[in-house]
Amino acid sequence: MSPAEWESVCDGCGKCCLISLQDEDTDEILLTDVHCKLFDGATALCSDYPNRKRHVPDCVILKPETVAELTWMPQTCAYRLLHEGKPLPEWHHLRSGSVQSIHEAGWSVQGATVSELTVGGEEALLKRITVWPGEPGWEG
Repeated sequence: MSPAEWESVCDGCGKCCLISLQDEDTDEILLTDVHCKLFDGATALCSDYPNRKRHVPDCVILKPETVAELTWMPQTCAYRLLHEGKPLPEWHHLRSGSVQSIHEAGWSVQGATVSELTVGGEEALLKRITVWPGEPGWEG
């Protein structure tokens, strides 16, 4: 798969740009409604994607050979689904033909998050744990 083909797999949900917490007792990954400082909540895109690692050193750059290690990735992540041998959902742009279909179907975080720059500390993050569509605990 070429780099451009690999990049095209991303469904644009934005869930991987959310601040996540890990439960110390269960190792469960808990997503919040707080996004990375580079994430544009209105568009669900990174505001400086080519240079994101320079601005956010712990930003993970997904590669085909490392997807299996990224168990924290959202359950609905297209990279994760393909790695697990599962089909892409109907709303995925490679199936629907529209990058807006994920947002229209309600499976992205577009318009529903706040910047990490506006939320103070881990205590505040604990109050912002959110169950997103398709993730464990979601009842849709």
